[in-house]
Amino acid sequence: MNGSLSSAAQRKWRVINALLIRELMARFGHRNIGFLWQVVEPLLLCLGVMISWSVLYGERNHGVRVIPLVLTGYTFLTLWRHMPARLTHAFRQGSGLLFHRSVKPIDILIARGLLEAIGVLIAFFVAYIPLEMLEIISPVDDYLVLLGAWSLMCFFSFGAAMLIVAIAHFSDVFERMVQPIMYLILPLTGVFYMVYWLPPFARKAVLYSPLVHAMEMFRAGYFGKAVPTFWSLSYLLVWSIVINALGLVLVLKAQRHIELE
Repeated sequence: MNGSLSSAAQRKWRVINALLIRELMARFGHRNIGFLWQVVEPLLLCLGVMISWSVLYGERNHGVRVIPLVLTGYTFLTLWRHMPARLTHAFRQGSGLLFHRSVKPIDILIARGLLEAIGVLIAFFVAYIPLEMLEIISPVDDYLVLLGAWSLMCFFSFGAAMLIVAIAHFSDVFERMVQPIMYLILPLTGVFYMVYWLPPFARKAVLYSPLVHAMEMFRAGYFGKAVPTFWSLSYLLVWSIVINALGLVLVLKAQRHIELE
């Protein structure tokens, strides 16, 4: 039994790995800097905002250093925006791959999700390492908390992306509304503020959002006890499991209606 499960897992990983490589080649090709574009795009956005905020607010904003605040915030924001955007048309663009019996629609989604998660995380460290070496920012306080928060961010974002992909597959109207909805949700991400800056009534309201818990946990890993943070690991984990379960159910339903090209 264990042997068959292990063999099935290995086969599934080979499929996802092959899809990941195919996605890399299809999106970036062999020319220029290839996969590095996956890192450069979020990196340039983050650096641009760091410069802008530094000019506007100086070194600190509400007692928090601006550059690491932006670095942590826009890393999460890039993941949150890119994950649904890259996955929304996955069924349509990858339908030809489904002629292969070993390839399932969920495999295509997982491959694209992994590419986004890895690319944005690398972009974070590409920005972080030189800034820390130049002593422009302080070092990460707790890598376990930071990377744990990142893993849950990716898990939650992937679940949300699955929901969006499945619903968009049945509704062209919803597909056009995805980007406006993503912008409207921005105040509930915690990207542009720390929870402790808010008055008690607003603090209580935003903490209903699992995205805020993920952002606060990520910043807790970075800043440590130097900055007050509010987050619950169990709350974020439950939300992530529930949204992934719902997303998977809808994806399995949607895959029955994929037209092979």
